[in-house]
Amino acid sequence: MKALVLSGGKGTRLRPLTFTLAKQLIPVANRPILGYVLDQVRDAGIAEVGVIIAQETGNYVKDYVKDGSDWRMRVDYILQEPLGLAHAVKQARPFLGGSPFVMCLGDNLQGRGISNLVRRFEEEKLDCLILLKEVPDPQRFGIAVLDSGGRVTKLVEKPKEPPTNLAVVGTYLFSPKVHLAVDRIKPSWRNELEITDAIQEMINMGFRVKAEVLDSWWLDTGKKDDILTANQIVLDEYVRRDVRGNVEESTVEGRVIVSEGASVKGSRVRGPCVIGRAASIEGSFIGPYTSIGDSAQVVNSAI
Repeated sequence: MKALVLSGGKGTRLRPLTFTLAKQLIPVANRPILGYVLDQVRDAGIAEVGVIIAQETGNYVKDYVKDGSDWRMRVDYILQEPLGLAHAVKQARPFLGGSPFVMCLGDNLQGRGISNLVRRFEEEKLDCLILLKEVPDPQRFGIAVLDSGGRVTKLVEKPKEPPTNLAVVGTYLFSPKVHLAVDRIKPSWRNELEITDAIQEMINMGFRVKAEVLDSWWLDTGKKDDILTANQIVLDEYVRRDVRGNVEESTVEGRVIVSEGASVKGSRVRGPCVIGRAASIEGSFIGPYTSIGDSAQVVNSAI
């Protein structure tokens, strides 16, 4: 099993943040979103990872991920123009070879890992396994229709009259048969090769395509409000008390990370929150669900 992690795109909805930063590197709880995605790939026991990058932001991604050794994996970088998710699969074919693979969007976060999905995919000998989530606004997403056995019978992209409220989340598992389907589809009205079209073609070809409904949270961090929501949820889920910096005449309550080199003086900090490396907090109140970035200074303020 290999992994394909998509870290390309231009991030136009997150400008001006993404003028000088890949959207997958925007920090959530003081850590790039991409780092959490790679954690889940590593925890599933996958050691060979292809990272899709864009010409404009690829160097930023390389500077962060490097050779992948921080995650105990080997990383290959694959350059792609933003011509659709199925096009990314096509570009990655030399890396993927004849291996099954999991494909993850580098700017999506979900509340559980992918280990169970990988196990089910292998045990049931599937050709495709997609992750779904019930959403209140299915008109905004690719929507799946399932039969009573959990097989996917139809996919509809952003339907005006949605047949279900099961949105396709950015995690997909494929056998090598997906390449046959990708070769048969045509660009959509957006001039992109859509992964939903490729999966529908797999269904049409009689391949085993199933879905699993996510029973935890899922965040597509494509807009600024999503980033703030992700920051809150990740702080709630991941932060454990770890005070390594200097704390003087201050109160630090609950699940708070005070990173190495940080300084908290004459202040009150209430978790969950993260104080970054070399940050300085003085005479201030830092409230719950707050991330203070590395080297930031907060003086006589309340956040």
